Amino acid sequence: MKAVTGVNFRGLCREYGISAKTGYKWKERFLQRGLEGMEEESRRPHGHSNALSEREICDIIHFKNKHPNWGPRKIRELYLRRYGKAPSESSCKRVLERCGMTEKRVVRKAHQGGRLFSGKRAQGPNEVWTCDFKGWWRERNGAKCEPLTVRDEYTRYVLLIEAVKDARTETVRDCFEKLFGRYGVPGAIRSDNGSPFASVQGVLGLSRLSAWWVALGIDLERSRPGCPQDNGGHERLHLDISRELEGKHFENRQAALDTWKHSFNFERPHEALGMKSPGELYEKSSRRYDAKPIELTYFGMEVRKVNSAGFMKWEGEMVPISKSLSGWQIGLNPRENGRWGVQFAHLLLGEFDPHTRSFLRADQWHKDKIQTN
Repeated sequence: MKAVTGVNFRGLCREYGISAKTGYKWKERFLQRGLEGMEEESRRPHGHSNALSEREICDIIHFKNKHPNWGPRKIRELYLRRYGKAPSESSCKRVLERCGMTEKRVVRKAHQGGRLFSGKRAQGPNEVWTCDFKGWWRERNGAKCEPLTVRDEYTRYVLLIEAVKDARTETVRDCFEKLFGRYGVPGAIRSDNGSPFASVQGVLGLSRLSAWWVALGIDLERSRPGCPQDNGGHERLHLDISRELEGKHFENRQAALDTWKHSFNFERPHEALGMKSPGELYEKSSRRYDAKPIELTYFGMEVRKVNSAGFMKWEGEMVPISKSLSGWQIGLNPRENGRWGVQFAHLLLGEFDPHTRSFLRADQWHKDKIQTN
């Protein structure tokens, strides 16, 4: 570019409403790159004083490969635990996005009225345990896997994930006996209304398994039929299991489940726990488990034993109660209406009418009133 004589460059800049500094900058760009240098350039800085090092990027990717279903927040927490300091959550997210290691989260509206059937949540460890069977899946070798899962609601601590051989009462009871022996007895257990946790035919929905829980002094909580949100935390646990374990083949299935449980309890940070792991908060129950046979006592009541067919004897006659209570003692307490209240542990089962030799179940009282009206 040839210099134009007799032209004041600063005056020219003032004429076009730009500063002399800007004018000289554009002049330099034109001399170096021609008209191409006049195009608008990005104002983004070429570098950043806080840019991640190659080592930091590799560590973030390493943690993500180890835990592919964890998001940036959990990955950062894991990094922080390992090294004592960590990049920001946004930096971790940016690295994972550039590597194609993130998925857009589907945002769903919160379910209205999704409170637990009990109307409250646990306020401390062992107040409520939740349990269920994870829906079965086929492993790569064709074998069927249907784990039984038990967790502490308050701390999210997974107490059990076991690939049991079947869902029979005896099998599940054996699992809970081991749990009670190791962790103690909880205040309540929440389950759905399926077998073996509950029974459609049993009075108050009691099954043989849940009747044993009641005899141990455990309260029962059940989700409403068709309302999985009542046990939403446990459903989320099953979602994590589906993402990380379902469909894979393991040489030793139970060992793999135990390894996953240890990682979930002691490595994985939980946002609801202030990014702590469940193992940092969980502690065993102060209620110790006694494996000796239970003998229920009823002060000031007539005591009857339910036989193997679910009947009690009254003045030589057999009265049907519930087969779920086979082998247990029940208490009968006289009432002002001439009937006897029927008690099992702390539960009122209903009333016995000595005149008609019939048992009116508590869960039928409301139905009978509706039919009468």
